[in-house]
Amino acid sequence: MDTPFFDAQALDGLRKATRTDPEQVRLLRNALLKDFEPDAQGLARAPALAPLSLHPLVLEQRHDSKIDGASKLLFRTPAGLLTESVILRIATGRTTLCVSSQVGCAAACRFCATGTMGIARSLSTEEVLDQVFQAGQLLAAEGRRPRNVVFMGMGEPFHNEDVLVQVIERLIDPAWFNLSPKKILVSTVGITDGMLRFARRFPSVGLALSLHSVRDEPRQSIMPIAKRYPLPQLRQTVQQVNTLQDRPVMLEYLMLDGVNDTDADADALIEWTQGLDVHLNLIPFNPVDGAELRGSSKARCSAFSDALKAAGRTTTLRHSLGRDIEAACGQLVKRENLARARAADRTVVP
Repeated sequence: MDTPFFDAQALDGLRKATRTDPEQVRLLRNALLKDFEPDAQGLARAPALAPLSLHPLVLEQRHDSKIDGASKLLFRTPAGLLTESVILRIATGRTTLCVSSQVGCAAACRFCATGTMGIARSLSTEEVLDQVFQAGQLLAAEGRRPRNVVFMGMGEPFHNEDVLVQVIERLIDPAWFNLSPKKILVSTVGITDGMLRFARRFPSVGLALSLHSVRDEPRQSIMPIAKRYPLPQLRQTVQQVNTLQDRPVMLEYLMLDGVNDTDADADALIEWTQGLDVHLNLIPFNPVDGAELRGSSKARCSAFSDALKAAGRTTTLRHSLGRDIEAACGQLVKRENLARARAADRTVVP
């Protein structure tokens, strides 16, 4: 059986068995995980380690936007499940990679396609890291490299916390990916105990909270998990995270027509964030199959943003990329899994 590249203990065992110079292992890692060289080119730096298995994931499909710089990557796991990553090529030249931590999600948020899938399983450390690795190789072929890595793909990261921690440790380790902690952002629906443990362990890695409303009724109506983590508890957690980290907490706010976008909602958000070190990120809604929700108009989004800024809140009104490739998290995976299930049913002989 080939040795898994991301298994440090197994890799060291192979190095010793083949009497490979540790310097060759260092050069191999640098070539693959920092320069994102093609597999064969990187392995040529340590020929004796050729039995390495570099990729636990298979790139099943790639969808490139025809209107902006987004690419959606669908990966197949060894168990045959599909997960996804998204590459966002920002017009300024920056590149952001959005990765998944699970197949499906147990949070069941109404605005998210992944939430309607339920949870299939959590991804392994190697499977999450391979998303960064393979996307990095694709970008290197374009003369680019991933500048930012955000955990905003499929799954709730703190429902796979042990793997999340191991992945972050590898991403910032100088011997592995050597990414700056300040270029990594982890998004959560508000698992408060996980947020605090994470902030203590990684004071420079960003946290983003999917807030979407500071009124209990609308928040709980679109995010059932909000009943377990009420708003006062969330606010106290953000306050505590502010004392543990050296960067603001990002508050993600999906603009939904008639749900959370009124002047009263803006006033409530201004009051809720008083005294907190936060960055408000207003997000246009990407329609999701089966979701009876509508996005706020551009005019309403702008007015909402202007009210927050006038109150002194740091605010970004985000522009969504990849609408033409079903950029809403989980949409392609859900469609492909349904198609596979139907195809499997057709092959069954009564």
